[in-house]
Amino acid sequence: MHGMIIDWISHNAHNQRDSIAMIELPSGRTQTYGQMHDRVGRVAAWLQSLGVRRGDRVGVLALNSSDTMDILFATWRIGAVHLALNFRLTAGELDYIIGNAEPDVLIYDRELQDTVDALTVSITHVVETSGVGEESAFEAAIADQAPINKMVELIPDDQCMLMYSSGTTGLPKGVIITHGMMLFAQYNLASMHCSQDMVSLAVMPLFHIGGLQVFTCPALFSGGTAVITRSFDPGETLDVMSDPDIRVTHFLGVPAIFNALRDHPKNRGADFSSLKVCLAGAETVPEALVNWWYKRGVVIQEGYGMTENTASCCVLGYDDVPTKVGSAGKALKHTQLKIMKEDGSEAAPGESGEIWTRGPIVTPGYWRRPDANEETFVDGWLRTGDIGSCDGEGFVYVEDRLKDMYISGGENVYPAEIENVLYELAEIREVAVIGVPDERWGEIGCVVVALQEQATLSAEAIFEHCRPKMARFKQPGHVVYVDELPRNATGKVLKFELRKSIKV
Repeated sequence: MHGMIIDWISHNAHNQRDSIAMIELPSGRTQTYGQMHDRVGRVAAWLQSLGVRRGDRVGVLALNSSDTMDILFATWRIGAVHLALNFRLTAGELDYIIGNAEPDVLIYDRELQDTVDALTVSITHVVETSGVGEESAFEAAIADQAPINKMVELIPDDQCMLMYSSGTTGLPKGVIITHGMMLFAQYNLASMHCSQDMVSLAVMPLFHIGGLQVFTCPALFSGGTAVITRSFDPGETLDVMSDPDIRVTHFLGVPAIFNALRDHPKNRGADFSSLKVCLAGAETVPEALVNWWYKRGVVIQEGYGMTENTASCCVLGYDDVPTKVGSAGKALKHTQLKIMKEDGSEAAPGESGEIWTRGPIVTPGYWRRPDANEETFVDGWLRTGDIGSCDGEGFVYVEDRLKDMYISGGENVYPAEIENVLYELAEIREVAVIGVPDERWGEIGCVVVALQEQATLSAEAIFEHCRPKMARFKQPGHVVYVDELPRNATGKVLKFELRKSIKV
């Protein structure tokens, strides 16, 4: 098996040296594959000069930047491990992760200086970068390095990344990601027009498996172009999508991003004609949102995945929108998926249960957490913690997180189903449903809602909208208005915080 892992950037530099690999916005930095190959080699040589060896962790704490991708491929070239750190976390939260991962080097964005100054953990080498190519300690360090042009010999089981879960229910867990996982993740998305002609636009954070793997890595694997924005701005994103000189073909967003793009004044004049693949994930995508974009000429394909299965588990086919809206599609080529009931038996078509996945895209386990491995893996199957079902045609429906389900009058209630109905109301900007104690039913639904600016919507209007659309036991009994929903650093709603703070 030795020698099975190739250096993507070296390969593309050899075959298409002058093709554009990355465009960074708004700085305007551009790299061809030849230039990227050289820069990756110089970063690799510098890391090696610091004593970084095979298996050592290299931490990156930065806003989106082409530097992140250069550093990632440099760590791979010398057999080291890329430690992706979430820049939205506090110093205290990062202290735990860094203490657990023990990186030898931390490369950080100067915009995050205050956070780095507040860290209490010890790291041997801490180096600042501008993130936009300006003068910095990082640029000075790599400037005169003789590039390492050849990757060390690696096999699929070798670790290449360490990404920490968002920790919606407790301390974050380090997910081990191998070279084999990344390779098969590219194969899984290959059918989605991933080729030398693709131009991906990354507005999601690159510390997250979604922002990295959908579609930045496929672009660089295929010899296409990865456009990387510093952070998400709806107006700037619409400008880039409409730019005839860039012609974006691939885009990933979460529902909140598609809402912001829909509501921005520039949407009316935006040109989406170059878009071939527009994927949405991280949470259930409201049908009303998909239908709005479909009428606008944009097909949003819902996907399903997580860090533990390299964000490449299921995708709804292009031709299945809008007829199968609400489904996350079918399992991708290198993914096995089944629905398991509480009694340990496999669910029949249409029956709900926990989604289990298996295959070469699934992590071998969590970093230094044998307890979590024992809870999460069964005979090679990953227990996702998500509730879903699979119909007779193989279409997967993700219903909710197992921990978010509540029981009302003896019936299981999945909040995502109710939220999807509520998103039909134009007055609602964002909404979450949680179960709260009820003397009669045990638990009953509470709608926590943030309205559009200057909109009004009464609790009775919400109840009235729900009555004809769902069974009585699913209908919510309370409404709480908030300015915004609490979210974690990757944008997921923190329902456990709502359950602690909401009193009715």
